[in-house]
Amino acid sequence: MSGATFSADWLQMREPFDAQARDGAAVELQLVDRLASLRKGATHPLRVIDLACGTGANLRWLAPRLRGAQQWLVVDHDADLLRCWPERLAKVSEVGPDAGLHQPLSFSGPGFESSVVRQQIDLMQGLESLPWHAADLVTASALLDLVGTAWLHRLAAACAASRVALLMSLNVDGRHEWTPEDPVDATVGRLFADHQQRDKGLGPALGWRAVAVLRQALESAGYRVFTATSDWWVDGGASPQAQAMQCALIDGMAAAASEQSTGSTPALQVWRQRRLALAARSQLRVGHLDLLALP
Repeated sequence: MSGATFSADWLQMREPFDAQARDGAAVELQLVDRLASLRKGATHPLRVIDLACGTGANLRWLAPRLRGAQQWLVVDHDADLLRCWPERLAKVSEVGPDAGLHQPLSFSGPGFESSVVRQQIDLMQGLESLPWHAADLVTASALLDLVGTAWLHRLAAACAASRVALLMSLNVDGRHEWTPEDPVDATVGRLFADHQQRDKGLGPALGWRAVAVLRQALESAGYRVFTATSDWWVDGGASPQAQAMQCALIDGMAAAASEQSTGSTPALQVWRQRRLALAARSQLRVGHLDLLALP
């Protein structure tokens, strides 16, 4: 998955917006109750595989909601992101900041305790090599829209073969809603969506179509599939962090749109300047979907 690289700073910036979006989706999905059913009759800790785990935001949000004893295998192609885990977990748990990449970690809080093993892996080549049959839950955050159809069908097949539950969160669905609106918003959104479908190392990316493709594959394999909206709501006037997030999104969308249509770069840069000037008093909703699949 070498084509998709994200900085630790960007992942840290988006984490509170991810968490807020997931909180709302969790209620609609009845997530806590449905995931609790995975423990019925189990005598071992809940075993979780986290795909494309980044710096651990998925675990930090999900582990407290899973409750009880847990064992996590967290995998990513980027060793630098995996090395960030001890520092990030040390802020919320008693973990030494100098833990090496192969040293087990722990993350605990009221009502839960999780052990964590990190593994560097290329998910294009190594997806099926993961210990699927030992897992109770496979999860990922902000991954589905980066992958292609063939890879998604491999994911569904691996899940079905082991009858493991699947939770895929924060997958873009193509919606960008600005307040106030700008005449070029729709053009930027279209070019950005087209850019998202470039190959990022897991095949030509499906972008906003990924959730529907995976849902069909899982339902064909006999899964019960639930979805809920998990939109980002970025109000630039709410806090300096929200304004910084909105500016980062504006810069990223303008850059991607310019790459997709180089002839439109001058107009896109003017759009960027207008949007940045409004960032302290404008709002952006970015559409996402969470998907939970139970065998």
